[in-house]
Amino acid sequence: MKKKIISFLIVSSLIFIFIIFYKGLNRSNFYKPKSEIKNIPQFLAISFYSKKKIDSKNIFNTEKYYLLNIWASWCVPCRDEHPILFDLAKNEKLEIIGLNYKDKESNAQNFLDELGDPYEQILLDKDGTNAIEWGAIGVPETFLIYKNKVIKKFIGPLNQKSIKEIAQIIK
Repeated sequence: MKKKIISFLIVSSLIFIFIIFYKGLNRSNFYKPKSEIKNIPQFLAISFYSKKKIDSKNIFNTEKYYLLNIWASWCVPCRDEHPILFDLAKNEKLEIIGLNYKDKESNAQNFLDELGDPYEQILLDKDGTNAIEWGAIGVPETFLIYKNKVIKKFIGPLNQKSIKEIAQIIK
């Protein structure tokens, strides 16, 4: 009788565990932020080249389009999208700001030496807090900004479709 009770408890426990795991597989834990237009966050960052603190109020002019590109040297998709940033940098209506995310400065400099620098300005985000303020969930991510508002967010690497979309918006 004792063996039957133990067997019943073991089987019941296994069934219970199976049900919990099965329900967990059907529920997505992927967080997708809202893509609504919002004001850009105010923040302080260190300039990559001058090493001076910069207030975001002094970066974004209200009458200009900006792309804030969050990138890192260790990010393979960032390497893939880099030539596209050069294509976008040719547009005089657009200024590209880089936010270097959780990276070693020497690695970031090697990345730029190897692939070139399409950015008007690069800001350092050593601990990732500025990217979090922007609502970024990974790298690369890019924000199209106009009049201190995010008007479009691109999750993942930019591509030819992104270039066309940006060109349509800023024409």
